[in-house]
Amino acid sequence: MYLKKVNGPRTVTLPDGTVMTHADLPEPGTTRWVASRKARVVRGVLYGLITQEDALARYGISPDEFQEWLVAVSEHGEEALKATMIKKYRQP
Repeated sequence: MYLKKVNGPRTVTLPDGTVMTHADLPEPGTTRWVASRKARVVRGVLYGLITQEDALARYGISPDEFQEWLVAVSEHGEEALKATMIKKYRQP
C-alpha cells in the first residue's frame, strides 16, 4: 500500500474522540458550500490537519470569508453556517 505524501499530520483527534483525516475534508475546488462542509474545513484548520493558507488556496475562499466561518462556529456552532441563518446569527 502506498501513502500519498502530505504536509503535516495525516490524522487529528477531535475533542469528542473522533478521528479526522484528509479524506474527511471536502474535495479541492468545491463550489457548493453547505454548513457541514464549511465546518469540516474550519475543524481541519483549528485542529492542525491543514494550515489556513492551504485551506484558502485549496478551496479558493478569501481570508475574510474563512474568518466569518470561524467566528460563526466559535460563537454559535455549526448551525450558524447555514445560509438560512445569516439574519439570525450575523447581524451587527
